[in-house]
Amino acid sequence: MLFRQLFDNTSSTYTYLLADETTRRAILIDPVFEQAQRDMALLRELNLTLALVVDTHAHADHVTAAWLLQQKTSCQIASAKVIGAEHVNLPLEDGQIFGVDGIQLKALSTPGHTNGCMSYVLEDQAMVFTGDTLLIRGCGRSDFQEGSAHNLFLSITEKLFSLPDHYMVYPAHDYNGRTQSTIGEEKAFNARVGGGADERDFVEYMHAMKLPHPKKIDEAVPANHRSGCPENGLLPEEPDWGDIKVTYAGVPEVDIDWLQSHRSEVTLLDVRDIDEVRPGNSPVLQSDLLIPLDKLRQQVADVPSDRPVVALCRSGRRSAMAVSILAEAGIQQVASLRGGIIASL
Repeated sequence: MLFRQLFDNTSSTYTYLLADETTRRAILIDPVFEQAQRDMALLRELNLTLALVVDTHAHADHVTAAWLLQQKTSCQIASAKVIGAEHVNLPLEDGQIFGVDGIQLKALSTPGHTNGCMSYVLEDQAMVFTGDTLLIRGCGRSDFQEGSAHNLFLSITEKLFSLPDHYMVYPAHDYNGRTQSTIGEEKAFNARVGGGADERDFVEYMHAMKLPHPKKIDEAVPANHRSGCPENGLLPEEPDWGDIKVTYAGVPEVDIDWLQSHRSEVTLLDVRDIDEVRPGNSPVLQSDLLIPLDKLRQQVADVPSDRPVVALCRSGRRSAMAVSILAEAGIQQVASLRGGIIASL
């Protein structure tokens, strides 16, 4: 199995990518709306087909990317049946087995943070994705969205803590840079429910917490009951001047076929050193402007702004940096030629 743990800095949310290495079919758990482009880039670079998006609950601190990814990939959406979210293809119930070929997850109903919280167990890999039910040395709060400290205690102690001690715990959030734990560790050291704490210890701890409501709760909860679909039902705006693909590294790129068809519509900027440039390139790669990368910051004013800019170099690495420099200078319609000159040969 291919596994990746991804992170959204704004909401401190972990998104998990699981994929079967034979079929190349993938699952995303708890994707974030603003990170959909990143997730799509990783899928593309790893040659994966997104088959299923799964949310652990209706989040209050971010909007899920489930609907957006469904529009982009035709994947299925899964979440707890009790949530009743729109656009869900696979409403999950306690004990249900689901997934893709080669990856089978078991849904555990673990309410308490919200009524619709679920944890997902991957038994053959000894992993459990606990959402906000069980965090590393903590747990989700229980003071909104029909939360219940009593139910949360039972979900953790009777369901999650019944898993083998060596099972790896992967939560939906961490605010201190911690990436994973184990069931055994949390039984022993969890600050709220570990170390032999009983229900009274836990409930009084949770009731004593006085936390501000999440900043995005009024936006996130209704949106997540639509699986992340905006109220207007429209996809976010994207660059429309070219067939732009943004890499997992965050670089906007176009390929040689698109450039060949739209050569007259862009300024082609060559950022190689002068001694690398040889006559005889194809007309498509005859640049409009040559500014070596180490001179670009000083000469950025020489780059025309009346048309989109495509930067090129030998391999596409220097042109990726050129895109960053141009974007910092305020040139927004800019992309790198994917793979550079050697990809066009």
